[in-house]
Amino acid sequence: MARSSTASRGMLPWLGLALIILLADQFTKVLILGYYRLGDATQVTSFFNVVRVHNTGAAFSFLAGASGWQRWFFTAIGVAAALFILYMLRSHAGQKLFAFALACILGGAVGNVIDRTMHGYVVDFLDLHYGGWHFPAFNIADSAISIGAFCLILDELLRVKKS
Repeated sequence: MARSSTASRGMLPWLGLALIILLADQFTKVLILGYYRLGDATQVTSFFNVVRVHNTGAAFSFLAGASGWQRWFFTAIGVAAALFILYMLRSHAGQKLFAFALACILGGAVGNVIDRTMHGYVVDFLDLHYGGWHFPAFNIADSAISIGAFCLILDELLRVKKS
């Protein structure tokens, strides 16, 4: 029983980080939904706009044109990923970079699952562009997932280098 309690306490900082990411993600999306209509955009710099985009697909609008089944498919994947991440965090909370990566992915995944469940789409609003080229719009959750994925790769490279 003591091991379970210790493992749970070791997870708390990482769950706190995931919660901060989730709250920042949802707060910014509430602002976008409240102040922007679909398609509205504000130029912030010569390479960055704030926009309101609805993504019914996954990353880079993958399967956005499908008939609607993708909403529940990507929701299920997000829930499954969150459960797996919780299991992994419990087992590896002491591995700082690995746990940081998992917490980032967890906060982002849950943020996008909430969008899919509540709206049927993910609210994207960050638009980077150069000349006529636009990177697909994204949000705080997507950023956290990307940072987490990068840190997972870095963690693995460092682990392999050690051995």
